[in-house]
Amino acid sequence: MGKIGELLGYPLGWVMYWIYEFVGNYGISIILFTLLAKLIMLPVSYKQQLGTVRQQALNPKLNKLKKQYANNPQKLQEEQQKLYNEEGINPMASCLPLIVTMIILYGVLDVVYRPLSHILGISDSVLDKAKTIITENELADKYFKTRPELTILSRVKEHPELFKELGNDFVEKVSSFKNTFMGVDLGAIPTIKPDTWDKASIALIMIPIVSGLVQLIYTLYSQYKSRKMNPEMAKMQGAGCMNVMLFGMPLFSVWLAFTVPAGVGFYWIWSAVFSFLQTFLLYMYFTPKRVEAINAKIKEKNKKKGPGFMQRMMEQQNELMKAQGGAGARPDYDADTEGMSRAEKQNYNRQLINEARKRMAEKYGDEYKEDDEK
Repeated sequence: MGKIGELLGYPLGWVMYWIYEFVGNYGISIILFTLLAKLIMLPVSYKQQLGTVRQQALNPKLNKLKKQYANNPQKLQEEQQKLYNEEGINPMASCLPLIVTMIILYGVLDVVYRPLSHILGISDSVLDKAKTIITENELADKYFKTRPELTILSRVKEHPELFKELGNDFVEKVSSFKNTFMGVDLGAIPTIKPDTWDKASIALIMIPIVSGLVQLIYTLYSQYKSRKMNPEMAKMQGAGCMNVMLFGMPLFSVWLAFTVPAGVGFYWIWSAVFSFLQTFLLYMYFTPKRVEAINAKIKEKNKKKGPGFMQRMMEQQNELMKAQGGAGARPDYDADTEGMSRAEKQNYNRQLINEARKRMAEKYGDEYKEDDEK
């Protein structure tokens, strides 16, 4: 998993270790870990879903602006940003939960790949000796180079006598590690061509499939709520591509879950289940009346706080565009710079930027320092 995976895996591994010490079952530990992660992320998820609901309520106004300024992209951008500022909405706020989710997933991957290090706390020196024993006895499988700890776990349980030189504590600790859930080895890789067809192999295959189905149900529910709040959503430009991405992700997760240990797919299942329950309950909480009251509070708060960073950046950009004669062909700017050398144009641009910054500083009472870089 690399250094980044290890860095993320160690703190998550400590959490998994304490949960496993409490429940004594790897599968239940993953379920409780997923639930704990969702509870910790609840404040962020609350803000993200509130932003989504408020954004959906704002879509009719945004669609009206798109029609009104269809032939003036610069003006449309200005008016959209103005509307976002008035409503106190950050269109990029929904990215944070996704980023955090991906970070957690990457850490979970490392924990699933290295349960002996993270959960059982076995040292690297002992694990290196175990690798040597496996190599010398020709017990390595095709995943040994990339996922050695899972191979060690399997071989110690199959051939405990080979590892006695590492100490009885090592053999006992690894042999007693319950890395199964209802008879399914969560360290195994799901495959549609198992050596033997039994209940365990069928259950193993079902993990990626169920993972995709639960995520699909969650996606369908989210789409249903979004379209219910914004009926024009299906007609919006790019809606078709967005649908392909939304419904393609569950299919992608099914494929990916067939390439990683079952514990990862098992984590995805419960992550999607808890996400669905969380989204369902938050949508119940965010009634139109409650959202309207929240909107009023946020608007009042923003009036007292003044313009935010994004609004200032947009206004500064608009000031610069005006100084240069507007977007597109910018005829006034082109006329002003006609016949200038490249260095003279750069100096002229710097003057325009400084003028725009100065006007913004005067407007908001900020300290202004001129950029005199040559």
